[in-house]
Amino acid sequence: QVQLAESGGGLAQPGGSLRLSCATSGRAFSSYAMGWFRQAPGKEREFVAGISGGSFSILYADPVKGRFTISRDNAKNTLYLQMSSLKPEDTAIYYCNRAPTIGLIRTPTGSWGQGTQVTVSS
Repeated sequence: QVQLAESGGGLAQPGGSLRLSCATSGRAFSSYAMGWFRQAPGKEREFVAGISGGSFSILYADPVKGRFTISRDNAKNTLYLQMSSLKPEDTAIYYCNRAPTIGLIRTPTGSWGQGTQVTVSS
């Protein structure tokens, strides 16, 4: 079973930046679309960004467009999320997951990892 391990979270000031990583185990990483999701306190988990296996297709949720950049390194089996111009409302636990295609990334099929906490506060 593929394991997902998120890292890179922490405390950032409004307007600041953080870079999240998602390391994956198992084979065929490049065959799957990957995505980032987040869950704020008291809210349901929501889609943040997705990227196809070959990085040709990328999707962003409206609240993060223009501020977050998703990327992947298939040689390292690693997914990234560069977050800039952070806002307090970006505070959440961030998770990665996968789906067979980019069209299905909003309903991922992999197991959820522990996530990484991002807190944006002055």
